[in-house]
Amino acid sequence: MGESTGPAVMALGALPSLAAAGSLLWAVACRRTEVRRRLGRLARPTAVCAALSLITSFAPLRAGSGWKLAEVALLSLLVAVVTRWSRGNQLAWALPPATLAVTLWPLPLVTGDSFPESIGIGAFWLLPVAAAAAGAYPRRQELRRRRAVAAARSAQRLQLSRDLHDFVAHDISGIVVQAQAARFVAATDPSHAVLALERIEKAGLSALAAMDRTVRMLHGPEPAATEPLPDVSQLHLLVENFTAAGATEAHLDLPHPLTERLSREAGSAAYRIVVEGLTNIRRHAPDASRATVAFTPMATTVELRITNDRGAGPSARRAPRRGGFGLPALTEHAQALGGTLTAGPHGDGGWQLTAVLPAAPPKEKTP
Repeated sequence: MGESTGPAVMALGALPSLAAAGSLLWAVACRRTEVRRRLGRLARPTAVCAALSLITSFAPLRAGSGWKLAEVALLSLLVAVVTRWSRGNQLAWALPPATLAVTLWPLPLVTGDSFPESIGIGAFWLLPVAAAAAGAYPRRQELRRRRAVAAARSAQRLQLSRDLHDFVAHDISGIVVQAQAARFVAATDPSHAVLALERIEKAGLSALAAMDRTVRMLHGPEPAATEPLPDVSQLHLLVENFTAAGATEAHLDLPHPLTERLSREAGSAAYRIVVEGLTNIRRHAPDASRATVAFTPMATTVELRITNDRGAGPSARRAPRRGGFGLPALTEHAQALGGTLTAGPHGDGGWQLTAVLPAAPPKEKTP
């Protein structure tokens, strides 16, 4: 086996290099929007170039080693590009022949078994590894970025679903109760029916506003005008509207200094918990005569209890297991803040929801 300078042999020796260079030029000689798609289609040309390289490396007559050096450089570049952009199923049949072609081409040139020659052969084993690593690192970074984006989108969808459940479901259940009340009193007391219709309109507008906020969050990358999250300072209006909308009379016990001890996140969580508790009372205990929302300050926590006197029978016990929303989601939220949330029977057929949220220590009064 030896080198030859004949025209046919030189053309055969240059063929792998020309094929590799042509493949790279084909991938980049197009519009910028098409470059990435073409780079992802270089696995098959890389395998063909590798096969040509192996054939010319071990042919009886070979061209000079100068073409082989250019060929190795181009194949290494193709290995890096394929590792970066091709699909995983294409790597299995594109990288092995390319790795062999880059690795084995010096073997026909070895005429002895000296140690420096063995070191040189081993050094070429690192070329495809380095080329593959050059392509694998940005591929891995891109994969991590996509996973992070997918996780962020999943968290956003989960948060949006919780918002819709916590607020829209509360308003819709109020509409249903008011519509049922208006149907029974429309014939005998039209004035009460008019009041019920006004409350239905108010609850419907509130539900539409919540859905509009959700839609604005889902549309476009531009930041939408954000509104502050509701907190415990808005509970008085919430409890008043709940009492006016149904037969259950709700009472709120909220010590004034307590609102200053809850963080913004804890205050928003407390509001959501009260909304969920009142909504469950309306759904599962519509005949309850009294509901109590009581906040009790502790040393480093605040305890929230939502209690209704009767009507929360076996159907209410199914509320905490409804498809991962409602109380289960609020329980996870409370635990993420460092608190707890539990629900269970209370008294004679009643029901109680208890939440413990972290709070700042009470401020000492200065003399």
